[in-house]
Amino acid sequence: MRLLFEHRDTETHTSIVDRVWRTRSEAQDTMTSAARTCCQLIFTRTQGQLFVSLRGPETRATTAPVPPNAEFFGIRLTLGTVLRPHPTAAIVDGHVPFPVTDSGRIVIGGDDWEAPTYENVEQFVRRLRDAGLLVRPRLERLAGHPPSDRTRQRRYRAVTGLSRTAVTQIDRVNAAATMLRDGLDWSTVVEALGYFDQAHLAHALRRYVGRTARGLRTDDDASMSFLYKTGPSPGS
Repeated sequence: MRLLFEHRDTETHTSIVDRVWRTRSEAQDTMTSAARTCCQLIFTRTQGQLFVSLRGPETRATTAPVPPNAEFFGIRLTLGTVLRPHPTAAIVDGHVPFPVTDSGRIVIGGDDWEAPTYENVEQFVRRLRDAGLLVRPRLERLAGHPPSDRTRQRRYRAVTGLSRTAVTQIDRVNAAATMLRDGLDWSTVVEALGYFDQAHLAHALRRYVGRTARGLRTDDDASMSFLYKTGPSPGS
């Protein structure tokens, strides 16, 4: 089985939402979830039921179960965006489930909200933002005198749940995996992204993506969370 992901950028609120995605399964299986730096709201419909959770950043590749005949829809938040009252630092490598009422509405922050669709996610995001539940603190903004490097690093980790180094490493390896999947050879990727050598790249792929360079090109039937392209400076 192979999960095929459809995804798109959002038309509005690009400062708090990176993009949305959807996919569906046919048979029960497992998938590899690559490490990533952001939180995601994930909606799963299976056997007539809706399940909703907020997944935190993931610091390593993991294997996750995939139920049969399920539809998945996700909202990937931008780095540093927080869904109150769930600080990102508290859900690194974890998740928070949200109750769903009998009428199919989602309980977030003590109120119930109409479940979004892939097509109307902007309206859902706008309502959460206007209610003060979906926010993106400016990582560099601190009151008083200019902060020390240690203070900036501490605030960065408090907001994102990760260190700047971890963010850079995860973004870089996702970019590397995307380049390899698209057919570039390992030497080009090593040079473009600043890895020391092939061994350095291979180690990062095993830890953060759960695939080898060869596997990214040949595992056509392997299911994994879709890779995404980062900007020219990963971690920025």
